[in-house]
Amino acid sequence: MTDTFRCLVVRKSAAGAVSRGIEPLSIGDLPPGDVLIRVEWSSLNYKDALSATGHPGVTKSFPHVPGIDAAGTVVESSAERFRAGDKVLVTGFDFGAGRWGGYAELARVPADWLVALPAGLTARQSMIYGTAGFTAGMSLAALEHHEVRPSAGPILVTGASGGVGTMAVALLAKAGHDVEAATGKESARELLARLGAKRILTREEVSDTSPRPLLSPRWAGAIDTVGGGILATALRSVRPGGCVTACGLTAGTDLPTTVYPFILRGIQLIGIESSYYPMAKRIALWSKLAGPWKPNDLERIVSRTVGLDELEGPIQAILKGQVTGRVVVKL
Repeated sequence: MTDTFRCLVVRKSAAGAVSRGIEPLSIGDLPPGDVLIRVEWSSLNYKDALSATGHPGVTKSFPHVPGIDAAGTVVESSAERFRAGDKVLVTGFDFGAGRWGGYAELARVPADWLVALPAGLTARQSMIYGTAGFTAGMSLAALEHHEVRPSAGPILVTGASGGVGTMAVALLAKAGHDVEAATGKESARELLARLGAKRILTREEVSDTSPRPLLSPRWAGAIDTVGGGILATALRSVRPGGCVTACGLTAGTDLPTTVYPFILRGIQLIGIESSYYPMAKRIALWSKLAGPWKPNDLERIVSRTVGLDELEGPIQAILKGQVTGRVVVKL
């Protein structure tokens, strides 16, 4: 095994200027950890793009290697759980944020962050899911935990053309739900229909700015990926006993609503945060994503496959909200 490897490095000058580029580094440059993996696949999430720009809320120190997702093969391990040749994946924890991530041919990772690649998934398929798909899976699990069954009525997915949104549409449809997908991208309508959405809505149809504390009940539940007024509209429009999951804030961080949906309709609002999801639950959820929840054609969700040298364009596009579906990265 060669001592050098290629990776995307983000640096910050003494004057505060942030730059990024592909660089060769040595194994000795990697942070300490239990398991050295040869990264074969990663993916692009909005958080990765923020990290690539040196966003202070994501990138904790410099130099930094972004990439909050990775899948590959164990090269060396000092942990009993893993040995050379094992196929593994990592999403969440501090990977790609406070610690060097997956936009590198090699990564060193704490064993407690790693999941053995479950039967039924290739390394590439696990990165089609990545953090976006895992977040969508957590949302589906929350709906099921609160007994929102397909017979209860349609489920709304907001921001449906994004990574989490497209994955949520596909997972819900696979689970037998009638999905109503809201998107601001006319170009995404055909994809969402192919993924299983029964109805495609515009942003305007799911954004009610009136002061009414409750709206006509429309959905049995919702997976919201955007926040703000759209989340407030979903909360005011969910049927009694329903459940709404929230994992995004691109439409704003304020939540202009009242307690009425909660005390008069008894709905549940569940926050979804995937980084520190407990490992036992994490392994169980990945097993479902590899098995009964796995959409019939994950590749349909992939909008683009790129190498390290081709990441700049997709990074700029996702920051501008111009990416539909998932971008996977081949190392």
